[in-house]
Amino acid sequence: MNHVFPRHSRKQNPVATGGEGCYLIDSNGKRYLDGSGGAAVSCLGHGDPEIIAAIKAQLDKIAFAHTGFFTSEPAEALADLLIEHAPPGIERVYFVSGGSEATEAAIKLARQYFVEKGEPERGRLIARKQSYHGNTIGALSAGGNEWRRAQFAPLLLDVSHIDPCYDYRLRREGESPEDYGLRAANALEEELLRVGPETVMAFMAEPVVGATAGALPPAPGYFRRIREICDKYGVLLILDEVMCGMGRTGTLFACEQDGIAPDIACIAKGLGAGYQPIGAMLCTAEIYDTIRDGTGFFQHGHTYIGHPTATAAGLAVVSAILNRNLLDRVKTQGDKLADALQDRFGQHPNVGDIRGRGLFRGIEIVEDRDTKAAFDPTSGIAAKLKSAAFDEGLICYPMSGTIDGQTGDHILLAPPFIIEDAQITELTDKIDAAIKRVL
Repeated sequence: MNHVFPRHSRKQNPVATGGEGCYLIDSNGKRYLDGSGGAAVSCLGHGDPEIIAAIKAQLDKIAFAHTGFFTSEPAEALADLLIEHAPPGIERVYFVSGGSEATEAAIKLARQYFVEKGEPERGRLIARKQSYHGNTIGALSAGGNEWRRAQFAPLLLDVSHIDPCYDYRLRREGESPEDYGLRAANALEEELLRVGPETVMAFMAEPVVGATAGALPPAPGYFRRIREICDKYGVLLILDEVMCGMGRTGTLFACEQDGIAPDIACIAKGLGAGYQPIGAMLCTAEIYDTIRDGTGFFQHGHTYIGHPTATAAGLAVVSAILNRNLLDRVKTQGDKLADALQDRFGQHPNVGDIRGRGLFRGIEIVEDRDTKAAFDPTSGIAAKLKSAAFDEGLICYPMSGTIDGQTGDHILLAPPFIIEDAQITELTDKIDAAIKRVL
């Protein structure tokens, strides 16, 4: 017994005491292959000496200085590095301590931008069903997963939600992927016209949907059309790359693969690789200049934003991703993981879809492969798969509610970028064992 308030009060988790590369080790010495990087966090694995040394070196200089009084060398250097590799037009970085803080800051920045532009009527946000943008009130309002929202509904903001771009479930028979992508994107314009485009400040979406939909990539051309619609109606495009960014899909920013640039981007998780809590919101020069030339003050902030130790860790992590050629490795090992999953589960009667990009992969579990029928939610398939995999020594990220927040199950995989071929085989073997135990 202890005094920690755990995520699940009826479950006793083992104590993590060590980590080596792609493995975590508990107090009994059991080793677990970290097949999901926690929640797509541990992109460099565990115990990386270079990152640890950078954190220790920063602690010897200065651990913390409040941004109301100071900036710091690692914050400035990390911002410069991110902007050097950011999508076109992105010029400023606002550091926070995690993904929810990043998306919350993005929503508030979008609002203040239009107030300072003289368009205070723009206060509505549009997002997508089956999205996840964090757990603060604003971020949860933007998210479209009904299970996560339900009990907090009276507290949430009024946000519009359009259908996700979900090829496996929503593309019509005989419809090409490109035609479906266009149709799915046009739902944004329809919603804009319904609510009045002059009232809308931003559209928020994950380039590749993570936790709530299982590494769901967009259809071809989807985001190009989304960008066109946002430009047509003067709406900001906010891309939430908290889970899919920082190399996870094979490019530093996931949106690079869709040939677009956002007005605001949100990153976290892989930015610190788990070595320090850090996230960031990035925005265009136009947005920043509007605030600078107006009140000059973004009416937002947290105590630990721009934390020197956290930004030192982020600088070391991003430098490692770039200097160790890990982006190419993500593509290579991602293809191998996709092939291994396809070889093992491509014809499995309970696997409906295998999808994703890079080392960000999802397996949608179904009761009937031919009809795409999902298991009854009361079966608790995802929870059972998580437990069975953990018993096998595999950390993965199964979730329920894939289809509508209640129905559907998937397994999300996001292993460290350093995963070896033998560990891909181990990962696949252990998922196979877990599926056999549960189904």
